[in-house]
Amino acid sequence: MYIRHLVQGLSVSEQIFPNQLAELKDAGFRAIVCNRPDGEGVDQPLFAEIQRAAQAMGIEAHYLPAESGKVTDEQGVAFGKLLESLPKPVLAYCRSGMRSTTMWALSQAGQQSLLQIVDTAKKAGFDMKGVIRRIANQGRTPVEVAEASHAVVIIGGGSAGIATASSLLARDPELDIAIIDPADVHYYQPGWTLVGGGVFDAAKTAHTMESTIPHGVHWIKSAVAAFEPERNAVILDGCRVVMYEQLVVCPGLKLNWHAIEGLSDTLGRNGVTSNYLYHLAPYTWEMVQKLRGGRAIFTQPPMPIKCAGAPQKAMYLSADHWKRTGVLEKVQIEFCSAGAVLFGVPDYVPALMEYITAYGIDLNFGNTLTSIDGPARTATFSCVSTEGSTQLVTRNFDLLHVVPPQIAPDFIRVSPLVDTDGWIDVDPTTLRHKTWANIHALGDAANSSNAKTAAAARKQAPVVAHNVLAAMGKAKGSAHYDGYGSCPLTVERGKIVLAEFTYGGKLAPSFPSWLIDGTHPSRLAWLLKERILPPLYWKGMLKGHEWLAKPELADS
Repeated sequence: MYIRHLVQGLSVSEQIFPNQLAELKDAGFRAIVCNRPDGEGVDQPLFAEIQRAAQAMGIEAHYLPAESGKVTDEQGVAFGKLLESLPKPVLAYCRSGMRSTTMWALSQAGQQSLLQIVDTAKKAGFDMKGVIRRIANQGRTPVEVAEASHAVVIIGGGSAGIATASSLLARDPELDIAIIDPADVHYYQPGWTLVGGGVFDAAKTAHTMESTIPHGVHWIKSAVAAFEPERNAVILDGCRVVMYEQLVVCPGLKLNWHAIEGLSDTLGRNGVTSNYLYHLAPYTWEMVQKLRGGRAIFTQPPMPIKCAGAPQKAMYLSADHWKRTGVLEKVQIEFCSAGAVLFGVPDYVPALMEYITAYGIDLNFGNTLTSIDGPARTATFSCVSTEGSTQLVTRNFDLLHVVPPQIAPDFIRVSPLVDTDGWIDVDPTTLRHKTWANIHALGDAANSSNAKTAAAARKQAPVVAHNVLAAMGKAKGSAHYDGYGSCPLTVERGKIVLAEFTYGGKLAPSFPSWLIDGTHPSRLAWLLKERILPPLYWKGMLKGHEWLAKPELADS
């Protein structure tokens, strides 16, 4: 935790964690202010977790969230008023401290000179020149004043962004590329299902972002606030401007925890968990081991979500553990899915149904989780009958694995890049934006109908890399993406149903059926998932090695 003193009575910091509240208490802080919305990052504790830890230490905790790069004048005023009312000293935090500092700067507009505001922030390590230009320009950010310009700018340092950068460099080692991402850590998220099943150690799924970004690529450690595609510019946190010739957008998804009433207040306790958060996947395994009987509910929200099979994977691995430890008959397992079918590609359903039957799992389709009462251990679902009527059903639980609804990040949904549903509007074959010819998008935030998986990003990255270079006159022809996605469904410890398919649910196996028949559980598929895919991810996909991922080319 890196705390920066800003002014008398106020310090700012990066994201804090519940186990750091005792340290803050010892440092003398009497109040904290969270300026970061829940759901921005997969390693981010929800404010409710922070608040509980703060209250236990006698520290006041307040929530004043702002979207990255979009701190409003009104929020600045609210921050100033809140600061006046709180016991000092106060610690304000967000992802990096920039939003908290911006709120303070806006609260001081008219009270201090702009030069004083810049100088104070600079001493704390924050560059407020962009914010000051905004203040001087009546709230507008002048895009003419760019702080950086690159041939290719990639938004997002996840699997899609890193793989695309590496594929670009593999084709043109001298290309000027910048990746914009504020995170310090890059996660191998496909491994979290196995963390929740007691197979992987969570720490092994995390590498530093610095070590993951390809050598020679510029890392702009910031968050994107807005797009100005007509001017080939993006606006960053702190009102800074970056220009581009070609833009690649792949920021991932936002986990919408607050869409389920009561979830944020109980997540990580009362038996409520989720493998979709880095720090909670180990809690899943802890709860699975402790459960010796009762009701275990596993939920799946409306599509789209990243890795549509993940809700089932958690369920199967848990059931397998209970079977191996002799308590399966004492555990009532329920799968409550907002969908109408077990899996979207029918060819894989028979193999999955064998495990549903063997584990004694009750299937409840058309069931959408709407609210949770953690202390009472009850979950309420909106249930649609086969006749189309809807009713609320409340179920007791001893363990509840929740998969939250998922949406595009806020800065994407309010941008000019999206379709009517809030997803980046791309051609599903070329992944080029339908309006802006020098913009491509891939990964989870694009509106292509493929499964949102790392395997899809592995196939998309070389397509985007080729097409970006073609747009720059550095390559010929057009690369095409066929909608490939893969979902290794871990049906028991040691066996996987390896689902691979393209657009329209067409089967697309990578291996001959005599080696791995994806429609049946396979020991080899498990070894692929456990032993081969992690190093293939870190040392292959993220390094620009396109094993089984070379794009198909069509004439221009």
